[in-house]
Amino acid sequence: MNKPIWAVLPLLAIISAPMSSSVMASVKYETDAPIAYMIDLSSGAILFQKDANRQIPPASMAKMMTVYVAFDLIEKGKLKLDDKFKVREDTWKKWNNQGSTMFLGLGDTVTISDLLHGIVTLSGNDACVVLADGIAGSEPAFVELMNKRAKEIGMKNSRFGNSNGWPDEGRTVVTARDLALLGAATYNKFPQLYEEFYGQKDFEWNGIKQPNRNPLIGKVAGADGLKTGHTEEAGFGFTGSAQQNGRRIITVLAGLESYGDRIRESVKFMNWGFDSWEPKPLFKKGSKVQSAEVQLGDSSSVTLVAPKDLFVTLPKGSNSKISMKVRYNGPIKAPFAAGQEIAQLVVTTPETGEQIMPLVAAEGVEEAGFFDRVWAGLKSLIGLA
Repeated sequence: MNKPIWAVLPLLAIISAPMSSSVMASVKYETDAPIAYMIDLSSGAILFQKDANRQIPPASMAKMMTVYVAFDLIEKGKLKLDDKFKVREDTWKKWNNQGSTMFLGLGDTVTISDLLHGIVTLSGNDACVVLADGIAGSEPAFVELMNKRAKEIGMKNSRFGNSNGWPDEGRTVVTARDLALLGAATYNKFPQLYEEFYGQKDFEWNGIKQPNRNPLIGKVAGADGLKTGHTEEAGFGFTGSAQQNGRRIITVLAGLESYGDRIRESVKFMNWGFDSWEPKPLFKKGSKVQSAEVQLGDSSSVTLVAPKDLFVTLPKGSNSKISMKVRYNGPIKAPFAAGQEIAQLVVTTPETGEQIMPLVAAEGVEEAGFFDRVWAGLKSLIGLA
C-alpha cells in the first residue's frame, strides 16, 4: 500500500540570523475585519488568517462558484460563450430589481458571455439565475453542480443553497479559507477565462452602464478580482486578487460594518501583503528537485522537477531559516505522463509554517510489462525489492 514519503533536502543559502525588530514589526498586521485570510499563490504561503474557518453567509461572494461552474463547462466544451439563454417570466418576476441586478428584460435572449460579465462585474442576481436555469434546467439542479465542484476543489466547510448568495435561512455557508481556495482554483484552472471576465472596470446592458464594485481596481496595482458581497446578515465582504511582478495574492475579508470599511480594509490588506513580504527564489522552472521511486513502471525512478519558477515567501528584509522536504505517496505508481504533478515541495518557515508547491515528472513512465511485473512481485515477496 502506498504511503506518504518524505525526502529531506539541504537547507538553502538564505539561512542566516533571526529577524530584526524592524522586520518583525513589518509583518505584524491588525484589521478591523472579524474574519480575514491571505495566501500568496506563488508559494502557497498563508500570510495572515483570522477566524478563517468560521462558517459564514457569503452574500454575493457565492457567485464565484456560479462562475466557476460555467468556466468548467466552457473549458470542457459543453458550453460556448456565444450560446444564448432566454429570461423566463418566473425568473424575471422574482429577480427584476431584487438586490444587485444586470437589468435583464423579460424575454431577453442573452449570451453566456454577457451573463458572465453581468455576474462578475455587475453582481447581477438575475444573471445568476438565468445562467443556472439555462445550464441545468433549474436553479436547484445547478446548485447540485455547485456543491459537486466545491467538493472536488476541497472546499470542505462550505455548501451552497442557491446560485447568487441571496439569504436562504443558513443553507449557504462558506469559510474565508474556502473562498480563497475557490479564487485560486478559478485563476489556476481557467487563466484565459479569468483574464477575459475578471478585472473589467464596467459593463453595459440595455443601455445601462454600471461600474465594477471591486474596491481594489484603480487603487492597487495589478488588481483584477474577485467578488464583493453584502447583506444585512453577512455584513460587507470581499474576496480580492492582485498580481505584481509575477506574484499573485488572494485575500478574503468578511463581516465589515460599512461600504467604506470594505474599501479601506481591502486596499490596506492587499498593500500589506505586497509591501511587507517578498519572494526568494528556490528552483528555476524545469530544474531537478529530487528523484522518487516508481512502482511497476518501465523505469524504477523518476526525476521530480519544478513546473515553474518556485519561490519561498518571507518577510521583506528577512533571511529566516527554512527547511525543505519532498512529499509524495510512494512508491509512485506507473503510468504517469511527463509534466504530471506527482509530488509536492513542502517549505517550512518560522513566519508562515508550510508553503506547499507542486512538483512534476520530468519524463513519463509507462506501466511495466507482464514479466517485469511478475518479477517485481516475486522480489517483493522474498524481500529483495
